[in-house]
Amino acid sequence: MEDIPDAPGQDKNAGLPPLLIEAVGYAENRHWEVAPGTWLIDGDGSARCSCGDPRCALPGAHPMDADWARKASAGPGAVRRWWTERPRASILLPTGRSFDVLDVPETAGCLALARMERMDLQLGPVVVLPSSPGRVGRRLHFLVLPGVAAKLPEMLRKLGWPPGRLDLVARGEGDWTVAPPSRIGSTGYAQWARSPSESNRWLPDAAELISPLAYACGRDAPAQLQAAQPAGV
Repeated sequence: MEDIPDAPGQDKNAGLPPLLIEAVGYAENRHWEVAPGTWLIDGDGSARCSCGDPRCALPGAHPMDADWARKASAGPGAVRRWWTERPRASILLPTGRSFDVLDVPETAGCLALARMERMDLQLGPVVVLPSSPGRVGRRLHFLVLPGVAAKLPEMLRKLGWPPGRLDLVARGEGDWTVAPPSRIGSTGYAQWARSPSESNRWLPDAAELISPLAYACGRDAPAQLQAAQPAGV
């Protein structure tokens, strides 16, 4: 069947900036609050952050102002206006609202992800983030039900891991993750390891994921920390 030119609703996003399309989609389809972040400015030498700080620790991946969390919105109209005005702004998803994030190194995250799939655990979306200044390697952000940030130290202690032993971080109220396809630093773009879909609309409880994540982070830890790994994890 031939395409009908100018059919109602056809190619409604044609010509729109990709970040605008995705940001509005997160608000409309997932009802996630979003906020515009900084962006990268290319020029002579390496790209620089739009915040203007030459030593920016998170180039293209942080809020534009201190009041960002209050301004974040799931209203498609507001989101569309923001990215119409700033089409290159990164997409920030506040944590501690619709979801929290479990943040782990990529190697450990991939190991845990494969194990979780074999165990047939319920999984939510998972973001892959490029490495940032001062940290080695990419990160995986597992989206889980909110509330884990305050509970994580005790959850790990019950598994036998004292504080600070694992490179496993919970991001909750007042924090954020950067959503695809935002460009971050000089190393690439945020991507989905597991994209948002109807099958993962209902997010998992972090308690179901902590054990395989802790196990994977323990295996991925430096040798001196592996010696302290609890038996049977």
